[in-house]
Amino acid sequence: MLYMPDKLINQLETYRLDHKITQEELADKLGVAFSTVNRWLNDKNKPSKIQIHQIKKLLDKAKTK
Repeated sequence: MLYMPDKLINQLETYRLDHKITQEELADKLGVAFSTVNRWLNDKNKPSKIQIHQIKKLLDKAKTK
């Protein structure tokens, strides 16, 4: 499945809110800095291809639970 960065970021924020975790906790799960997640969620930056892969893995894992 192809993810568009904007849609993916919306899904990531939904995941964060559904799981009641902070941006910092989300950053830890993805292996990135808090500031990176914050910039994604505030539309200041887009994730790299590698980061998109990590986000997809996290979201796909959540779907299987």
